[in-house]
Amino acid sequence: MKVLVSAYACYPPSTERCTEEDKKMADGEALLGWNLIGQIARSHDVWVITQARNRRGIERALQREEQTALKAVRFTYIDFPGWPEALWDNQISNHFYYYFWQILAFFRARTLHRIVHFDLAHHLTFANDWMPSFIGAFLPAPFIWGPIGGGHTTPKALRQEYTWSQRLGEYYRMSVQWIGRNVLMSRRRCQKRAKAILVCNYETKHKVPARWQDKVHLFPVNSLSPENFGEPLVNHPEDGVFTILTVGRLRQLKGFGLAIKAFATFTQKYPSSKLEIIGDGPDERRLRRLARELQIEDRVFFSTWLPRNEVFRKMAKCDVFLFPSFREGGGAVIVEAMAKAKPVIGLDTGGPALHIQPEWGIKVAPTSYDQVLGDLSSALQRLFLDGNLRHRLGEAARRRAMDYYLLDRLGERLEKIYREALLPT
Repeated sequence: MKVLVSAYACYPPSTERCTEEDKKMADGEALLGWNLIGQIARSHDVWVITQARNRRGIERALQREEQTALKAVRFTYIDFPGWPEALWDNQISNHFYYYFWQILAFFRARTLHRIVHFDLAHHLTFANDWMPSFIGAFLPAPFIWGPIGGGHTTPKALRQEYTWSQRLGEYYRMSVQWIGRNVLMSRRRCQKRAKAILVCNYETKHKVPARWQDKVHLFPVNSLSPENFGEPLVNHPEDGVFTILTVGRLRQLKGFGLAIKAFATFTQKYPSSKLEIIGDGPDERRLRRLARELQIEDRVFFSTWLPRNEVFRKMAKCDVFLFPSFREGGGAVIVEAMAKAKPVIGLDTGGPALHIQPEWGIKVAPTSYDQVLGDLSSALQRLFLDGNLRHRLGEAARRRAMDYYLLDRLGERLEKIYREALLPT
């Protein structure tokens, strides 16, 4: 088939020689765009519309890319002219930019469609349930939407982790979401026209109106390649230290403050343990100060950004992976830790709620602040005391990762959705 993909976020994975800009661009959704485009291109002729900022990384990757399928993809780069570069990292301005970029993408798609006559259009990234795809709403071609997120919000009980300005930002986000869901007709038209709606968490699934629920497919925004697995290491450290690992961008919504506080309670009873935090970001200074205030700075270790293979090595050697992010649509590091046969502790919200199930991890309901801290600490204690449970959950996590998150498996499921979308109704 001739497939048009709208992928605003699309960037190849960073390498050991990558620049700071590459690290920033190659986030979870950008990697999803790149990886799924590669899967689609294995079976179809693919045209991609993406933002011009992705061009350098994509063209550099295509020069070294061994997959002939990706080399055959036709990339079109567009940007909204005159947008100040200083506003790229501002969340509010990015919402406006992306909205207008969607309009430009539609006009480019319409021009291409007159020439190519696409069999299918797929809006891949950015994708959320409250922002419309103008290609989906108006291009006269069968349409696939997603995987979309955006249905999740910061649990009310955990908003005290935010500063006042961050709370205002959360309320702004919720207000914009309400407008998108209840005012924008193009968003409703997008849902109506979609042959399939892929969603990445339960909250987003529930935002789709009941009359269109039969189109909805749960589809993760995270994937794994075979080399992510390797051979799992059973950690029996000679020094007897119980190692808890967490990884991610150091932002308050990622819940690293919760991780440190829960660890402080846990380590009072079990001092032969350590918490390792891998990542960098604006919240690092606050987190280091918090560890000092709780008098556990000698047991909390910070590592800045590391190459992916080094992160995977540390995952394989830890005992437990802790990821209490409270506004996470996906959660790539969760499935990566699962691939290394590690039990994962997280919150029962957003992407983690989809990834973590009782057979291979522990989910904590975000009911109240003190309850979350207590339950996280109790989960650590439970896994510390029961090595057999750690092993059983870890092995089940690895099997789940192999069955559900391998990129080729996601490609097969997406191909099935494509075929079903073109069946006559």
